[in-house]
Amino acid sequence: MAGSNAAGAPLRQYGITDPISLAGPTEADFQKTTELKKFLVEAGLYESAEESAKREEVLRELDKIVKDWVKQLTSQRGYTDQMVKEANAALFTFGSYRLGVHGPGADIDTLCVGPSYVNREEDFFIVLHEILTQTDEVTELQPVPDAHVPVMKFKFHGISIDLLYASVSLLVVPPDMDISQGSVLYNIDEVTVRSLNGCRVADQILRLVPNIENFRTTLRCLKHWAKRRGVYSNVTGFLGGVNWALLVARVCQLYPNAVPSMLVSRFFRVFTQWRWPNPVMLCAIEEDELGFPVWDPRKHHRDRSHHMPIITPAYPCMNSSYNVSTSTLRVMMEQFQFGNTNCQEIDMNKANWSALFEPFHFFEAYKNYLQVDIIAEDDEDLRLWKGWVESRLRQLTLKIERDTYGMLQCHPYPHEYADPSRQCAHCAFFMGLSRKEGVKIQEGQQFDIRGTVDEFRHDIGMYGYWRPGMELAVSHVRRKQIPSYVFPEGYRRPRPSRHINHRQQSDKNEVEDGTVNRSPDGQIKRKHDYAGAYDSEPCRSVKRASISPVHQKTSSPPSGNIGDEAICNNQKKMTSGASGESPTSLVNGDLERANCLSSPQASEKILDSVASGSNCVAGEAAYSGEAVRERDNCIPHAKNCTTPTAAVCTSLKRVAEVVSEFVGSESLGGNKSADLLERAEKDMGSVLVENVHFGGNGVVQSGLPEELELNNGIEVVSKAHAGVNSDAPQKASLRVSLTSTA
Repeated sequence: MAGSNAAGAPLRQYGITDPISLAGPTEADFQKTTELKKFLVEAGLYESAEESAKREEVLRELDKIVKDWVKQLTSQRGYTDQMVKEANAALFTFGSYRLGVHGPGADIDTLCVGPSYVNREEDFFIVLHEILTQTDEVTELQPVPDAHVPVMKFKFHGISIDLLYASVSLLVVPPDMDISQGSVLYNIDEVTVRSLNGCRVADQILRLVPNIENFRTTLRCLKHWAKRRGVYSNVTGFLGGVNWALLVARVCQLYPNAVPSMLVSRFFRVFTQWRWPNPVMLCAIEEDELGFPVWDPRKHHRDRSHHMPIITPAYPCMNSSYNVSTSTLRVMMEQFQFGNTNCQEIDMNKANWSALFEPFHFFEAYKNYLQVDIIAEDDEDLRLWKGWVESRLRQLTLKIERDTYGMLQCHPYPHEYADPSRQCAHCAFFMGLSRKEGVKIQEGQQFDIRGTVDEFRHDIGMYGYWRPGMELAVSHVRRKQIPSYVFPEGYRRPRPSRHINHRQQSDKNEVEDGTVNRSPDGQIKRKHDYAGAYDSEPCRSVKRASISPVHQKTSSPPSGNIGDEAICNNQKKMTSGASGESPTSLVNGDLERANCLSSPQASEKILDSVASGSNCVAGEAAYSGEAVRERDNCIPHAKNCTTPTAAVCTSLKRVAEVVSEFVGSESLGGNKSADLLERAEKDMGSVLVENVHFGGNGVVQSGLPEELELNNGIEVVSKAHAGVNSDAPQKASLRVSLTSTA
């Protein structure tokens, strides 16, 4: 048996529990693994030998630069010639490159470890930044000193580099330094600990998996699958590279003798059944005399609000997936089910591997979307501005969940799109909107998220490096109004028409029972429109006035309450004949009155927050002459539109309390939860273990497949869930009607 030796030594246990199965592969499993590897090669997931050699050369050159930088600083600070000679910096890699699963064009995560007298704030972000600026091979240099993990991003010979810095409590950094040792953490701050943690985690993962090559192939497969299905993005609230690595590593521990084809199938089988928010861990959480905080919901209130804890294996153990929200967890669970269904088909030889990697058709999954347009004067400004906005899109999801008490669910899509017809630098992100399944709502009920969007815009407006021309627009679009540039070559997939009676009955059922029908692949079924559903509407929406935050023309954002300032310098007047309202200016206080008219059809004509003209003028709504004429012709006759619409409004409303107070409102502070944790701690010491719940006889009690059997029972150790108060009144907080057709 794999893992035993001739002397009959006991099998090594990987992880905190016994494996689920020690079964090895069959001939069919080997054949499927061969097919899977062939598929991954044909998908272009492996870099060429030339690119691999280029990466190694880039790392050698970067290593020389940081060593010369430290020697220069040592000399300038008056140290002896011997100290200057011995001065050193060590360069380490982590992330996908260190794990051996990087693909063509992937960035290289690197860490520079320097001596105690070389600091991050001045020496790294000023002195080394200047050195890199003067290096011809370096382009697109972007320092991010205020990030949770401070980083400098740049390209070196065209290869993307993320460079971190850690100053350790040593005067001389040894060339063979082992940063996996706990002594490296002495006398350093938490920011430095986080900078070191990437390398320490990567090394620990490779130590804790039974077979590194099987782990790498499986991880490469799952990362590709996650990108195809739109759930690969830590910044958006899904899972990033280290999260997927930890999940795959745990499955490798549970099936130590499995080959990649088996591991992929078991991955979906296990995590389809997983009962979040119980944690995934590769090893026990260790306390240490150094006193750095570790993930522990019994002690730390903030940890109780985490929805999908995936714990890093290196001290201090942290939750690597704290960005996950209730909405993104829901989306990932749907995609896990899709993967599990397809793997079952593959196991029964009813499908091949290509079926598993079918792309997720995001723009067919929902009826309503939020469109976030990011605009700048040039490509360099857009790169900086987009990075700032994208890093905070997750906050918009959290705020919408908070202000609608979880009734309105968001699906942020981690892909960006650009409109090639614009003459300015532009990109856009989209979020799908849907009501919570199983919740009965009245026909025409709306969610007013104006205040939520305005609070988000206010937060975005605090960007410290804002420049004139950096604009942001948040707008609501229905499925038929999705811009053509998001589709490959501007092509929209045709939708077959259904029998009219079936369509009407489906719409009726959806409104009455509050559910959304889903197709077998986990995507939301659309209520198909008639042929030509993507043709131009007789009363199409005009483009909306920009609602970007206003800044003074300086390199930093203005002080004070941005939300109270005028948004547009030269807003266009818009009139709604359908409601009888007088012309209304779309600026701060009047925006709500202009948008929230008595007729939903009329108000929808004023929805778009993005200028439709080719000229992108900061703070001004730029309409083409044709768009203005179309607007004037459309709005007075809005009542003739036969398609129900979603009324959406945007206006400045409020700056709400911090998100963390609302995420995970149900805590572990109750008596029952305290008793549960106390019992778990008594039974297993202070080790938090995973949540697969078994009876004493080894029979599965949680609905997992029969194969998922352990020799030892496992207790549930935590129960933290973001509660939804359905009885609480809805806050007045863009209005979205989810009973409209697309």
